[in-house]
Amino acid sequence: MPRWRRAPGWVAVYGVALALIAFWPEPVDSSAGALLRWITKTVPGLTYARIEFGSNILLFVPLGIGLALLMPRLRYLVMPIALLVSLGIEAAQAIFLAARTPSIYDIVANVSGACLGLVIIVAAQEWRKRARNQSLK
Repeated sequence: MPRWRRAPGWVAVYGVALALIAFWPEPVDSSAGALLRWITKTVPGLTYARIEFGSNILLFVPLGIGLALLMPRLRYLVMPIALLVSLGIEAAQAIFLAARTPSIYDIVANVSGACLGLVIIVAAQEWRKRARNQSLK
């Protein structure tokens, strides 16, 4: 079975993982405090805020990839969907999860991650297309 046909299953698994991370009652990195302190002391310029921002970007890359594969003709909707998902997560955290801190930076990072996922898919498909055209010459 081609990989793109497995996309719905992977997106469903990713959606469950995202929901668990997003709606966990306390921050998912709360037990990693000692490790995060060590990293920020060891690596110059790497702050907790930067680690969190980067983690949020990486967390949403699969969303961009999955949506791009699921909706090849509607890729222009990847970014608005990512924005709505991120807004929904942050709103739910603000309303229902006292230990979680919603942030506009999380929304920016999440949407950036989905954008990166979309770019990866578009670039990979363009690369394959060019390689296929070169092999036909």
